[in-house]
Amino acid sequence: MIEIKGISKQFQNETEIDYRDMTFESGRSYMLLGASGCGKSTLLNMIAGILSPTKGSITIDGRDMSAATQKERDRFRIERIGYIFQDFKLINDMTVADNIGILRLEGVDISGMDEMLKHLAIYEKKNARVKHLSGGQKQRVAIARALVKRPDIILADEPTGNLNFAIGEQVMRELCEVSRGKTLIAVTHDDRLAKYFDVIIDMNEMTSGMRDTVSEQGGV
Repeated sequence: MIEIKGISKQFQNETEIDYRDMTFESGRSYMLLGASGCGKSTLLNMIAGILSPTKGSITIDGRDMSAATQKERDRFRIERIGYIFQDFKLINDMTVADNIGILRLEGVDISGMDEMLKHLAIYEKKNARVKHLSGGQKQRVAIARALVKRPDIILADEPTGNLNFAIGEQVMRELCEVSRGKTLIAVTHDDRLAKYFDVIIDMNEMTSGMRDTVSEQGGV
C-alpha cells in the first residue's frame, strides 16, 4: 500500500504544488487523469524516489520513503518499482535485448525477458536496434524493461502519449493485462482509456497552489 499524506513540492521558481492525501492499494490499477501542469508526473517521481517532497510523507508498505536517504530510495526503486518513462529512455543504437540487458548492471534478474517480450508481441524484434522500431514497438520495449524484474509497483508516465489512439489503446490494454495483481499507477490526459483501470483519480481536484509556469523534464 502507498500512502500520500500532507505532501507538497516546491520548485526553484517558487512554484509549490500541494497534494491532497491519497492511498493506493496493493494489486489495484490507478489512472491519474488531468491536464498538463497539474502535478501528475511530479507525484510519480516522488513515489519513485527520484524527487523528494518538500514536506509530508510517502509511505510504502509501512516504510516512510520520504525519510529515507537517496541511496535507500534508489535501491528500493531498483528492487521494487518498474518505471515506464514518457520518453521511453531507450538507447537507439542498441538492440532491444541489450536495452533490457543493461538492468544486469543493477543486479536485476532478467531471465524472464523472452517471456515478457513474447507476451507483449515484440519478441521477433529482440535483436533489432531500437532506432528501427515504430513508436508502438518502442513503448512495448519500455514496458518489458520495466516489468521484467517483476516489480511490486509499476509507474507509467503518459505511456501512450507518443502514440495515436488506436495503438495507444492497445498498448494500455497490454500494460494493464501484464500488470494484473500488481500496483499500477499510470499518468495520462486521455479519459478514453479509463475503462482499463480500477480507480480513476482526477488530479485537477487533488492538487492546489500551482501556477501555470510549473515546468519540469518529463512533464508535471
